[in-house]
Amino acid sequence: MDAFESSQAAEFNRRLRERADQLRAEMRGALEKSTDETHARIAEQARDSGDDSFSDLAVDLNYADIDRDAEELRLIDLALARLSDGTYGTCIDCRQSIPMRRLTAEPIAERCIRCQEIHEKTHATPGTPSL
Repeated sequence: MDAFESSQAAEFNRRLRERADQLRAEMRGALEKSTDETHARIAEQARDSGDDSFSDLAVDLNYADIDRDAEELRLIDLALARLSDGTYGTCIDCRQSIPMRRLTAEPIAERCIRCQEIHEKTHATPGTPSL
């Protein structure tokens, strides 16, 4: 992170921590919602198999949202660790600087665009979104 000024590092730290707080609040809300929308509660209100399938889907979607948010939190923690150890803004693969434009758009970015594209091509599974 040698190209970063301390004010830039502080701003990224603030943004990352703010996003982490937002994700934690969303996860708490989703957990509360899934508690309220348990399969048993929804199934009590309607007893046909279509409604049972819908209630299963609703609960599964809540858990998928929580999983996605937990993964983003993990990436934020890694970015904060890189900020702390001075490697933030350096690609983890090629060790070149990640452009400020990319970091501004995606503060959790750990790779430059070229290395990210290679990573996605070599580690993608069917249905994996890419850049």
